[in-house]
Amino acid sequence: MLGFEHYGMGWGMMLGWFFPLLLLVLLGLYVVRGHGDKPRRTALDILEERYARGEIDRDEFLKRRADLMQ
Repeated sequence: MLGFEHYGMGWGMMLGWFFPLLLLVLLGLYVVRGHGDKPRRTALDILEERYARGEIDRDEFLKRRADLMQ
């Protein structure tokens, strides 16, 4: 009965190629997805934070929010 081991490709060699390829795929996903960064904040999120901290008053907040919603 002929298997992979008779052609110079035993299970060890197959696993030897599998793990580096798996590592390359995982590394590619890590790079493409942005290194696990936090989700980006929108301009509205930043405006709401500034209002919550008291950096801008209610009128300024409402005016800028209206501008962002257009």
